[in-house]
Amino acid sequence: MNYTGYELLWLFAVYSAAGWWLEVGAAAVKRHRFVNRGYLNGPFCPVYGLSAAAFAVFLPELKEHLVFLFLGGMILAAFTEYICGFLLERIFRQKWWDYSEKRFCAGGYVALETSIFWGICAVLCIRVFNPFLIKLIHILPAGAGKLLLGIILGTALLDGLGSSAAVFQMHRRLRKMASQVSGDMQRLADSFGNALTRRIQRRMMGAYPGLKAERLIAGQRHEAAENEHSAEKTVFAAGCCSYKLTALFFIGAFLGDITETVFCYSRTGIIMSRSSVVYGPFSIVWGFGCVLLTAFLYPYREKNDRYIFLAGTILGGAYEYICSVFSELVFGTVFWDYSAIPFNLGGRINLLYCFFWGIVAVVWLKILYPFLSRAIERIPVKWGKFLCNGLILFMVFDMAVSGLALGRYSARQDKEVLQSQMGSQEASLQKAAGEEERAGTEMGREEGNTLAEGLNGWLDYHFPDERMKRIYPNAKFVD
Repeated sequence: MNYTGYELLWLFAVYSAAGWWLEVGAAAVKRHRFVNRGYLNGPFCPVYGLSAAAFAVFLPELKEHLVFLFLGGMILAAFTEYICGFLLERIFRQKWWDYSEKRFCAGGYVALETSIFWGICAVLCIRVFNPFLIKLIHILPAGAGKLLLGIILGTALLDGLGSSAAVFQMHRRLRKMASQVSGDMQRLADSFGNALTRRIQRRMMGAYPGLKAERLIAGQRHEAAENEHSAEKTVFAAGCCSYKLTALFFIGAFLGDITETVFCYSRTGIIMSRSSVVYGPFSIVWGFGCVLLTAFLYPYREKNDRYIFLAGTILGGAYEYICSVFSELVFGTVFWDYSAIPFNLGGRINLLYCFFWGIVAVVWLKILYPFLSRAIERIPVKWGKFLCNGLILFMVFDMAVSGLALGRYSARQDKEVLQSQMGSQEASLQKAAGEEERAGTEMGREEGNTLAEGLNGWLDYHFPDERMKRIYPNAKFVD
């Protein structure tokens, strides 16, 4: 089942509210009092809404495969929870939740028991709740439903901005006071700002103990010490930072394209393009895959190879599945199809290639990453930053042009299919009209008023079918 944007937004809103009630109920049982566990002041927990929306986008075709649906829900929600926790910690310099004391956790952001809970939720959402909710949503008149949804999401957005402003203000004040605090916490409380801001900050610290003032001050002091220490360093992209991940993305995208090209040549004897973009030999799937493996598994790089292999197999399979669904939904195109390979799931992934992802994870973390990391850190700081920022701009442009070219290529294929379905007489008329249009276009080009000056004309001229077939030889268009 494919959901519309309107339906997805409603599911996001409903599950965000349901998640808030679930969190509040769990906290009340644990602490024996009411605690607003949401980031927002209102009854809204966006992590639950985002996870439910991800379930609705990526998992419907697994509805009849209960085990894969459960595993897919586990992995999708774990990924969402990990990214949210990671970003919140990077932005606010403090963990908002911490599962480090639990067994089988990842960075303190994700734990096995919570992932199992998310897997159960995915099964219930896809097979029970979503069909019921969609029926309820369409009971509402379209106009009233859109108005109500707009009010709910608009209120949540304003609430989120207010909560973020309060937390940022708290951190700003703490940065200024960290060097002066002598234990007088009342003075700190009095400096927080107006009554509304103080209320939000008190609620945040009550809901998330990691945001207690004592911890924040200690964290600010530690951060200041680290900044002073790092200021003395001249190493580019030390540790697993954003510049390091950017460089690894481009290296992984290039090496992935070359690896796939050699692999295909060894099997078919044909050299074919494996690039994801129109400019340059870059496989976006491999690039983001290297970033994903590094970001998730970097803290565990010293662990046993079997642990890394298992994690890489699961992460790689889930990542490839998500990429396949995403490309089909966005571009209407299937870039790979494993239907002919045993143990495949909808042709999107197969067991053999999942094992290949596991092997790649071990080789990447144990052999390639240490070597590449040292090589990247040898780049002068000034040139390293300039090079990374320039490559990011280039890749944004490259991906944008590639997306437009693919969209136009798909539109041309749809037109050809439509023409092939018409009768011979209508097809001849259509062909004649097309020739007349092209002739008019050529005349217009001479007069300076041509279709080629528009976006579609430019794409047709620079990315005709022949070139697109060379770049994406295995692309299949779907309805």
